[in-house]
Amino acid sequence: MDYFLTEEQKMIQELSAQIAKEKIRPVRAQLDENEEFPWEIMRILAQADLFGLYIPEEYGGMGGGILENCLAIEQVAQACIGIATSFAASGLGAYPILLYGSEELKHRYLPDIASGKRLSAFGLTESGAGSDVSSIQTTAVRDGDHYILNGTKQWITNGGEAEIYSVLAITDRSKGPRGASFFVVEKGDPGFSFGKKEKKLGIRASATRELIFRDCRVPADRLIGREGIGFIIAMKTFDKSRPGIGSLGVGLSQGALDIAVEYARKRVQFGKPIISFQAIQHKLADMAIKTEAARALIYCSARHMDTDPPDASKVAAMCKVFTGDTAMQVTTEAVQVLGGYGYMQDYPVEKMMRDAKILQIYEGTNEIQRNIIGQELNKEYGRIKESFF
Repeated sequence: MDYFLTEEQKMIQELSAQIAKEKIRPVRAQLDENEEFPWEIMRILAQADLFGLYIPEEYGGMGGGILENCLAIEQVAQACIGIATSFAASGLGAYPILLYGSEELKHRYLPDIASGKRLSAFGLTESGAGSDVSSIQTTAVRDGDHYILNGTKQWITNGGEAEIYSVLAITDRSKGPRGASFFVVEKGDPGFSFGKKEKKLGIRASATRELIFRDCRVPADRLIGREGIGFIIAMKTFDKSRPGIGSLGVGLSQGALDIAVEYARKRVQFGKPIISFQAIQHKLADMAIKTEAARALIYCSARHMDTDPPDASKVAAMCKVFTGDTAMQVTTEAVQVLGGYGYMQDYPVEKMMRDAKILQIYEGTNEIQRNIIGQELNKEYGRIKESFF
């Protein structure tokens, strides 16, 4: 289907697809089984200039937007969303700096992120503060020309592997939601360490660790924006990053559909390929419909989001909900189409189904996304004077 992509956007797709086919597919099972971080793949993606697609040229990037980033993420995700998550998470860590950082911070950090020289990560979640961001306990206290950070972040993607971290901490608890701030913390800063690498159901090629701050001294000039706008930064960052999470779901769904169709065409039962049976055809048809609908939503939404629209939060939440649910449904059906083989590690759909579940959880659970959509609809319709009754 033609989505009216430019020649440059098509080149991004083709290059990312080539890397996925030639470099990722041959090693995805090994990386998953060994829970090995894909450093070699990260270097290949960096050499292809894919880390800087959404970063302006003045900071060393390619000057594209959310759509360009989504195109690359989708193609990588068709092969492995564990690897694609590691790639996409660097953008999540970069967005607070890109959106609210001073010019000095942007010039200091964004060129290395854009080139893939250094990975970044986003430090928000804690053991008692996932969906409830207002329950953040990590603190940052001003001490002369430094801030002293204390606390622990949990389940941080790229934790321990990244060198640049955008971290949310409370600078004034008396102000409630207006008392949080973002800081850039570098790997190697005094008092900054990492917990154990988590063992996960899926996306096992990605690294997930605790970030531990014990009297961690961070120079005051690494405050992102100003004190008190941390929650705003977090929400605006998610508006930019959630279409990318949606692209993970689209890529994963397409990868599972490809395998299911190929298998159904070759698998013979009762004297003919199982794709000739209506029950299988209907499964594959529903998988294809949902995947294409998810892709259309992401491409359209990404273009829309690049205009900084007023309904960004609602649209971003829609992207994550629909594509995450679609990926879970499509990968589960792919396992069913392959039957016993689908449940074994001989085919990648077993891994794909395990990988899919996280798409309904990280970067805000799909339940929370539905809350956001409902709240935004309430606001929108509250501004409409016309009666629909």
